[in-house]
Amino acid sequence: AEDEVSLFEKDMKEFWIQFKMSYGTEQNNQTSALRDLCKETIEALSEKWSKKLKEEDLIIDKIREYNNEILQQNKYIAEKEEQLTEIKVKINQEEEEQKNLNDSIKKLKEELRKKMEIKSSKNKAAKEKVEQVSKIKALFEEHLALEIRRIHNEQLQFIFRHIDHKDPDKPYIFTLSINEQGDYEVTSCTPPLDCIAELQLKLRETNNFSAFVANVRKAFTALSYK
Repeated sequence: AEDEVSLFEKDMKEFWIQFKMSYGTEQNNQTSALRDLCKETIEALSEKWSKKLKEEDLIIDKIREYNNEILQQNKYIAEKEEQLTEIKVKINQEEEEQKNLNDSIKKLKEELRKKMEIKSSKNKAAKEKVEQVSKIKALFEEHLALEIRRIHNEQLQFIFRHIDHKDPDKPYIFTLSINEQGDYEVTSCTPPLDCIAELQLKLRETNNFSAFVANVRKAFTALSYK
């Protein structure tokens, strides 16, 4: 019986040893498989996330590139807008200058028109005065012993004779012109008369040329008795 117990204990020990060995080997195999699975999973996840991170880096780079392009576009647009503003300002200045030039031309034309009208009016007045002088020329020559000559610068020279009873052929002369204002102007008087300026003023006021010539002759006659 003791041998049987001993044998049983021996068999149980061997069984237990075999069981432990079998269980330990299986567990070790499971652990190794689990370790390999975890390693593969981690490697797969690492590769996946590494790829994803690379893709995200590419996306970030693209976003940065797009942002740079947008900044460049905005800078280009700002420069063009500034240039456009300068062009608009220049155009406005040129339009203002053109308007001022047109106004100046219009003003000059108006001034020229007025000057032409004044000149025409003066020419008409001068022509009328010359015609008036011409009409009475014959009358003066016949009744007042007066000779009228046209001399340089469109002046008229009036020569009186038969004034000095001592020397009837002695000439008494005054020269008359029409100035830029269209008025009569005595440019010379021989012999000089103190009253010639007053007679000239009266002629301008009355425009009575016949009376003026008669008054000058009277003044020359009065002078001849002095």
